[in-house]
Amino acid sequence: MTKFFMILMGLFIVTSNIFGFISYKKKKSLYSAAFTILLLAALFASIGGILALFIIRDPFAIFYGLQVGYYLLINSLIILLIAIVVSIIKKYNIEN
Repeated sequence: MTKFFMILMGLFIVTSNIFGFISYKKKKSLYSAAFTILLLAALFASIGGILALFIIRDPFAIFYGLQVGYYLLINSLIILLIAIVVSIIKKYNIEN
């Protein structure tokens, strides 16, 4: 059962990053990509929680789904920090 949820977690992370990349390409903004991944974190956490609830049939199984959301939140935070660093570097290069 653990392997299934690890594969599901990897699939959700890859999917959210692909949607974030598509959002970045359309809007040319890293902030919109980070926001897209943040929104997908909530969506995929709820999907993972519901799947875990139906598969394991235990009320505490919802925490498996919330763990997926936790990793996606960290992923979104990393992208947001990259966007901030890129913005600072661009401002520094424009001033010089």
